[in-house]
Amino acid sequence: MNWLSGSQRVVLTAYHPSSTNAAAGNQAKEGEEACPASRRSGQYTMHHENSKKATERPAFDRSSSQDSLDELSMDDYWKELENIHETRKNSHEEEEVVVVKEPDEGELEEEWLKEAGLSNLFGESAEDPVESMVFLSTLTRTQKAAVQKRVETVTQTMRKKNKQHQVPDVRDIFRIQNDPKEKNFRLPKDKTGTTKIGDLAPQDMKKVYSLALIELTALYDILGTEFKQQKALKIKTKDSGLFGVPLSVLLEQDQKKVPGTKIPLILQKLISQIEEARLDTEGLLRIPGVAARVKSLCQELEAKFYEGTFNWEMVKQHDAASLLKLFIRELPQPLLTVEYLKAFQDVQYLPTRKQQLQALNLLVLLLPEANRDMLKVLLEFLQRIIDYRDKNKMTLNNIAMVVAPNLFTFHGFGSKSIEQNEFVMAAGTANVMRFMIKYQKLLWTIPKFIVNQVRKQNAESQRKERKDKAMKKLLKKMAYDREKHEKQDKNSNDADVPQGVIRVQAPHLSKVSMAIQLTEELKASDIVARFLSQKSGVVSSLQKEEVFLYEIGGNIGERCLDDDTYMKDLYQLNPNAEWVIKPKNI
Repeated sequence: MNWLSGSQRVVLTAYHPSSTNAAAGNQAKEGEEACPASRRSGQYTMHHENSKKATERPAFDRSSSQDSLDELSMDDYWKELENIHETRKNSHEEEEVVVVKEPDEGELEEEWLKEAGLSNLFGESAEDPVESMVFLSTLTRTQKAAVQKRVETVTQTMRKKNKQHQVPDVRDIFRIQNDPKEKNFRLPKDKTGTTKIGDLAPQDMKKVYSLALIELTALYDILGTEFKQQKALKIKTKDSGLFGVPLSVLLEQDQKKVPGTKIPLILQKLISQIEEARLDTEGLLRIPGVAARVKSLCQELEAKFYEGTFNWEMVKQHDAASLLKLFIRELPQPLLTVEYLKAFQDVQYLPTRKQQLQALNLLVLLLPEANRDMLKVLLEFLQRIIDYRDKNKMTLNNIAMVVAPNLFTFHGFGSKSIEQNEFVMAAGTANVMRFMIKYQKLLWTIPKFIVNQVRKQNAESQRKERKDKAMKKLLKKMAYDREKHEKQDKNSNDADVPQGVIRVQAPHLSKVSMAIQLTEELKASDIVARFLSQKSGVVSSLQKEEVFLYEIGGNIGERCLDDDTYMKDLYQLNPNAEWVIKPKNI
């Protein structure tokens, strides 16, 4: 099965609406572009390069092909799976198995609404759903349809169970919502800047999470694909050690040693150990280490790693690679999480490459921060190995085959079902794995339409807040003083900052403030460079790579701007923002 054969290269350029319905989506050929007449669901605009050459592809060459998979290329997958089974068979330690609970449909939809931040549309808080109205007003038609479908299911389930909760009529919830025409975002390059994961403030990322969950569900609904989150039962797990320890426990241990650590120290050390021996070793990650030696090293690491007495010089490169894969698959809950592992696996069933990429992007946004950070480090490491493919013979296909079984097989779903589905899952999950590696930079961005929905939520919340404050008697008494103060501030600001000029603050640099004239071509990087060129007063030791221009307030909480952000375009989008240059995460 080859679901990535549309063209030699595909570049994600923007996220835009698509009118593709379920029937059309299932009939669409891979790589086809739809011409949307109206917004139905958020889609990616993808620029296809060398599409004319796609039909003239040479015969499959296992050593170099990056876009083809056939039965022969699955050898690495089955060998890796055999190694995994052998390792587990030879392990005499008893394992705690995470059992996945299959909740009923009503419970699933209740949990979904809670995850989406819409729990007050049902249950005891349903009488006052005002808090959710702002959120609902920013949704697209297909996003609203996804929410409506889940509310109806919860309503019917509650009635069946004779629960005495006052559930609002779905028609009442959505009747008051405006349905403005949604803009199509087709620009090859967003002039207001690309927003990467980590660029937004935590309060805005919570909104992104809710919107991503709703958008992903709406996408699966339109395509007629079932999307259900799994749920793991809580079990007793190890509260210390390295292998088989929950990711949260590992990070808590590591942060006592190295404050601020976001990636498990053992993972960092294993990766550096593999890289120190050079990445051009043939069969790297594919050739397993000696099983007995790997087991012995694992036990010794458990005893000596945190003491700092482990002798890394005796660890051979293939053994380190086997320990790395062991660490990943022995996590008590999978790196892609119990909740979303099946959704990651099911990406293979989406009909087009654009939809597969869209789903993966949204799934990455839904991962917990710790899982997402570790996945990012892992994918970047895998790409560095692929960069040496001419010498190590590990192409994108080879790496995907070897890593997929370690990332996607999870015995918590039941061993019998895994054995029955292994063959079906193999090619699909390997393809999903290679897609994640190949397009990893694109997956770590936040679609523009979601960022704009966040802006709209913030603006609407501020409007409601101002309206509520205006109704209070206390504010009426203070109205004169407030208006006088605002008028003074306005006159002061008008005199200080003329029209078409922004005031940029840089408290960590030698030049702490500067008025900047906006032009059509002025970018965020130009402003940072202008500040760093100032040598007056105390010269700052900060370099260009260490400081960034931030957009703060207005209709966004806080957003780190990429270098190519056109400031005049962004100012028009958020005229009430403040502009601050500072190091990241300060």
